[in-house]
Amino acid sequence: MTEQIRIGIVGYGNLGRGVELAIKQSPDLRLDAIFTRRDPASIPSAIKAYSVLEAERFVNDIDVMILCGGSATDLPEQVPAFARLFHTVDSFDTHARIPEYFEQVDAVAQASGKVSVISTGWDPGLFSLNRLLAEAILPVGKEYTFWGKGVSQGHSDAIRRVKGVKNGVQYTIPSEDAVARVRGGEEPELATRDKHIRDCYIVAEEGADQAAIAEEIRTMPNYFADYNTTVHFIDEATLKAEHSAMPHGGTVLRSGKTGDNNTQIIEFGLKLASNPEFTASVLVAYARAAFKLAGSGQVGAKTVFDIPFGYLSPKSAADLRKRLL
Repeated sequence: MTEQIRIGIVGYGNLGRGVELAIKQSPDLRLDAIFTRRDPASIPSAIKAYSVLEAERFVNDIDVMILCGGSATDLPEQVPAFARLFHTVDSFDTHARIPEYFEQVDAVAQASGKVSVISTGWDPGLFSLNRLLAEAILPVGKEYTFWGKGVSQGHSDAIRRVKGVKNGVQYTIPSEDAVARVRGGEEPELATRDKHIRDCYIVAEEGADQAAIAEEIRTMPNYFADYNTTVHFIDEATLKAEHSAMPHGGTVLRSGKTGDNNTQIIEFGLKLASNPEFTASVLVAYARAAFKLAGSGQVGAKTVFDIPFGYLSPKSAADLRKRLL
């Protein structure tokens, strides 16, 4: 077996724990350290945990750092800081801000000679690749992305940061009618709020202004303002009993015309029992790709559009051609 790729994890929430599990299924990777803002002694892992402030002394011991914080505030601060020192992979998922985020990270990674793979996961990530592929094949047509039903980690993180919120989860629910119309080749014009609703379940802090919380959530730009959003207030016991699982999924569809007005439909879908574990598995594959990119002399920020699929696999190019092509 060739030498293992040494991985570090920054953040040990649901996503960080998922990354640890995914690495265990990847013999070519090795988890060497976990970095946290919590007390390192509180991390329930067999892998040694350290304060995030100690990361700099591991510059010669970690090949790729996987950052597992939230997109609202963590990643925009952490990734540029870590890209000065390490090759990085992240799951920044605020779609509207990806261009500016790319430029910010690219400037740091170019200067430091590192590779930083941004916005991986399944959307952005795998869904992005399928949108590109379908558009390239069916240039005359329309693309539709439907998410859910499931718990969105990014949106749930965003609502938990609202003042007065003790805990909460957010479900994204697609419109069954809209999906059926697209699959039928209708190519409807759908506004953002026609395709999904967002359903929030909130545990408020004692004495918090629930009306103010609901209003801030419903008007939050990039997350809820463009959707029909409902906010339910429940107690901690109900949240734990009824909303602890983290399923998700979704579908990318493109309906297009070829030749003599023939309708062609491309569809890619996911049904996930654990959103964080699946997202983590994508991050781990792209950590492998980041290591290969760095080995070939590339630097700077990269997205899923810049990385050959073969780089995601531990198999050789010859083996992939033989088995999968």
